[in-house]
Amino acid sequence: MAHRIITQVVLIGGRVLGRAFAEAYKQASASSAYQRAQAKGGGTATGRVNLSTGMTLDEACKVLNVKPPTGTPAEMEEVMSRFKKLFDANEPKNGGSFYLQSKILRARERLEADMRPKMDKTAQEAEVKEGWKPKVYKDR
Repeated sequence: MAHRIITQVVLIGGRVLGRAFAEAYKQASASSAYQRAQAKGGGTATGRVNLSTGMTLDEACKVLNVKPPTGTPAEMEEVMSRFKKLFDANEPKNGGSFYLQSKILRARERLEADMRPKMDKTAQEAEVKEGWKPKVYKDR
């Protein structure tokens, strides 16, 4: 009689765990498909989620309290100054929040990822406009 009860407990437990793992897999698969769709352009330019940071451009701008970037070096300096100020203010050793500090870091990374191609394009256009001037190093 005891072996029958033990067998039933094992079978029912296995069935419950199997269903839980199957449901978790379905949710993970759906989440992954959604993120891939957003990355391919399913959302708007400001609403698109960056897969590495998991943060939209709007959210990153709100976290650092800056305007949406257009790609100028002055904007990058503003982002870095806001980042340093907020990151230091939320230092866990001084009573700050590690969670907020990590959000601030992810926001900076998201804005950098968005601004870098624009800044590279601007620098390339400036180089084309003034002409190519190679850096020549002279031996002594």
